[in-house]
Amino acid sequence: MAGTPRPGTLRSQWLGQQLRELRDSKGILLKEAAEYLQRDTATLSRYETGFYPIRRPDLLALLDLYGVSDPALREKLLNLSKDVWQKGWWDGYADDVAGSLIDYVWLESRASHIRSYASVVVPGLLQSPAYAQQAIRLDEPAATTEQVQRWHELRMTRQQILDTDDPPRLSAVLDESVLRRRIGSRNVMREQLCHLVELAALPTVEIRVLPLQAGALASVYGAFEVFRMPEPFPEVAYTETLAGAIYTEAPDISRFIHAYDGHKALSLGSAESVEMISAIAEDES
Repeated sequence: MAGTPRPGTLRSQWLGQQLRELRDSKGILLKEAAEYLQRDTATLSRYETGFYPIRRPDLLALLDLYGVSDPALREKLLNLSKDVWQKGWWDGYADDVAGSLIDYVWLESRASHIRSYASVVVPGLLQSPAYAQQAIRLDEPAATTEQVQRWHELRMTRQQILDTDDPPRLSAVLDESVLRRRIGSRNVMREQLCHLVELAALPTVEIRVLPLQAGALASVYGAFEVFRMPEPFPEVAYTETLAGAIYTEAPDISRFIHAYDGHKALSLGSAESVEMISAIAEDES
């Protein structure tokens, strides 16, 4: 159902950027476009920066002003506008997590292919329930029990995309250290490793292990994801830092693609990776 979106989402920023590019291409000043809409310049500026998403009547008026007659382009922008305003199940957690994570969950829900490189912990979509709870507590030691429960619930709900009628492809390269770094007890770690083996059997999931003896890596930077999105959205790379999340859009994601492809080229094959994961699980018995 439609509702009031969080300001400044990736969706509204993408739509605003395209509107700004259309206006600039026609040589129309911000003030002139605002007068055409009978809005003030501050309102139109907020539309273009994505701070506040434009509503359909104003969008249609601007498309006419900018001379956008191509049916495919009009439909693309109208669909993007619809997606901006569409609420998803994740919006129920908007008060519990940072806005950047809501964007991340939305990307997961719309992506056709997710490529993930993990250097410290198992990626969220591949975590077992007990491992996920331990990882959340380690990352947020000051959190209340209620907060941990909400974050854990969100993470478990996110994983349901792997079991839908049209799941995304998930390709994960896990550094061997991720498998050997014990998060929680031996039982928790063994359960997590067995969970990876089960997930690797899914037709849409590929798990590869980058062994410690692989040699020089393609990149010394840490974990990241690359989301391949359907039209009209660009491909997006995501990485997390202690200062917050960073999103990078195509075409400026070549370093992420290079790093992922390089790590994958050095990793074990799918069958060999499952064998290693199973062997490490046996060591935790």
